[in-house]
Amino acid sequence: MNYELGFSLVNASVMPAWFLLIVLPNWSITKTLVQSMLYPLILGLAYVIGLGFAVFGGIGAEDGGFTTIAAVRALFSTDIGILIGWTHYLVFDLFVGAWEARDAQRRGFSHWLLIPCLVLTFVAGPFGLLLYVILRAATKKGGWSLAEA
Repeated sequence: MNYELGFSLVNASVMPAWFLLIVLPNWSITKTLVQSMLYPLILGLAYVIGLGFAVFGGIGAEDGGFTTIAAVRALFSTDIGILIGWTHYLVFDLFVGAWEARDAQRRGFSHWLLIPCLVLTFVAGPFGLLLYVILRAATKKGGWSLAEA
């Protein structure tokens, strides 16, 4: 498998979803594909397939795992491990961004204030989420809790 191609495809695959969240947040297609979580779930399926090949297909790190730093280091020491890990980040960041967009719409939070949060969520997931929660609290459009309203 060409892992560079896979990496490029995974990166490119999330761009339309982020574009829709940022530029066309109220469009029915955005709500159907991204805010419904269909898009992140489809990408999640690609992650599961890649993980399956790495773990059960014999192409992952032999001593890779999740229980020690050494095992995680080994897991990410292969191209398939990096591709799977990167896909994991992209899927979860998109999941969080879609939640932020839905939450912002539900609370009447300014989309212009949401845009920097979405961009940060895309490039540095927890940082974007933290900014969203801070701005949401500062504008009195919600407190510090991430509980659904």
